[in-house]
Amino acid sequence: MDDLSILIGGAAGDGIKQAGNMIAKLFSRVGKSVFVYEDYQSLIKGGHNFAIIRASNKPIAIHKDKIDILIALNQDTLEKHKGDLVIFDSGSCKYDKGIGIDMSAIAKSNNLPLIVRNVVALGALGKCLGIDFEYVQNVIKSCLKTKTEENIKVSKQGFDLAKSQIKFVIKKANNKPLLSGNEAIALGAVKAGLDFYISYPMTPASSILHFLADHADKLGIKTIHPENEIAAALMAEGGAYAGKRTMVGTSGGGFALMVEALSFAGMAELPVTFVLSQRFSPSTGVPTYTGQGDLNFALNAGHGEFPRIVAAPGDADQAFNLSGELLNLSWQFQIPTILISDKHLSESTFSADIDEKKIKINMPKMWNKTGEYKRYAITSDGISPLAFPGDKDAVIKTTSYEHDEYGIAVEDAASIKKMMDKRLLKQKSILKELKKKKLVKVFGKKNSKIAIIGWGSILGAGKETAEELGIKFIQPLYLEPFPIWQIEKELKGVKKLIDIEMNSTGQLAKLLKANGIECNEIVLKYDGRPFSQDELKGRISKIL
Repeated sequence: MDDLSILIGGAAGDGIKQAGNMIAKLFSRVGKSVFVYEDYQSLIKGGHNFAIIRASNKPIAIHKDKIDILIALNQDTLEKHKGDLVIFDSGSCKYDKGIGIDMSAIAKSNNLPLIVRNVVALGALGKCLGIDFEYVQNVIKSCLKTKTEENIKVSKQGFDLAKSQIKFVIKKANNKPLLSGNEAIALGAVKAGLDFYISYPMTPASSILHFLADHADKLGIKTIHPENEIAAALMAEGGAYAGKRTMVGTSGGGFALMVEALSFAGMAELPVTFVLSQRFSPSTGVPTYTGQGDLNFALNAGHGEFPRIVAAPGDADQAFNLSGELLNLSWQFQIPTILISDKHLSESTFSADIDEKKIKINMPKMWNKTGEYKRYAITSDGISPLAFPGDKDAVIKTTSYEHDEYGIAVEDAASIKKMMDKRLLKQKSILKELKKKKLVKVFGKKNSKIAIIGWGSILGAGKETAEELGIKFIQPLYLEPFPIWQIEKELKGVKKLIDIEMNSTGQLAKLLKANGIECNEIVLKYDGRPFSQDELKGRISKIL
């Protein structure tokens, strides 16, 4: 099979996430591109968790609804999902078809906890696909560092009790790394010179902190978990003032608490990158489910007017690139930047095709030690030369008050206008820089008269839908400044434009309309779940 979808399900505590990652790694080692979608409730034990692992011969960034193989570790999974082939734990499930293996008994007979049923299932899956057990064994060795041999033993028992069912072509190993969106965001920032990552854990951004903390020594960075989101934002700005490249990560509620600090960064011209990983909201919302309801928030957060850059990646490759780009742009223009992700991108796993050479550390404009240092010196591009505390030749003052070129608070009309004009001058410099970049991606049939347009993690479903229906998919990577000049170019010849979003009000459609572009149709989804490829294709097909 060229395209295969596996769903493994159970309760929280059954190791579903770990099982999904091991299955993904198995597919990667037999030459497939992989995408993993995880669905889990905000529970420590119980409930219903599942992962859909899709393996394909082509690059993919979305899951499908149709399940080829269902692996059930509990009865709930059998009742909620269907699969062409079913592998189930006969010790905890009742089912009269498929391949029943008493995984619970295998775990107990080996004096191991029930969580090892996931590796028993991995072994059974390998056998069903005709994959040699050596591949399964190597995956277990790479993923499980404790009781490795015991896990290999029970997995082999599952392998031996199953039988080959599906003709599965094994190719040369896929050497692309498997990365979640959050891991890609973390690594992109590190590549651009990240010094500090400061965050109060809030799903779905939490795993950025966990990943960077686990690898801090190897990556040469520091991670800090402060008492709340306000502290995180202000500590990051303190780090930037001292010359350290800083990034913070949070979700909507945490970002709301950071908004005053965001305005502080705008006034004080402090370079900080904010990662806003959306959950379904408002308020606490549904902590472990996805949405795209925070676009307007990111574009307009903060009081007063100040330059910012906002970008939204759609897969791990784009997450890596845009994370690094935004950190560099923050320092180039001494502004806050915002990278918008969501649960679907942040916590899904991709076969990443990262080009590390694309991201380098771009040095900011530095003071040349000539004359008296002015932190907010007025320049032709609005960007003042930087110096940092510890420089004996400079007095470096920063403030949240309106100020003069030295950083001394002012209230007279002429000084206020002068400094506001100075900051806003950066907008022209930012546009000049960004016009050198490709800010909009296009997929599918480039000369189609029908186009769909979407942002962020909708990339995977949008791209495949466009390719299969023979239409065009337009994905703006940057949302502020809004790249209207590139979007208009891509819309030449388009007679029907369909907006696709995971929110209830069509926030991108409104942004397009504000820039003179009217969408003919708007397709929305706002139940906390992302579009699957099948669902989006079906809804677009009905319109066409």
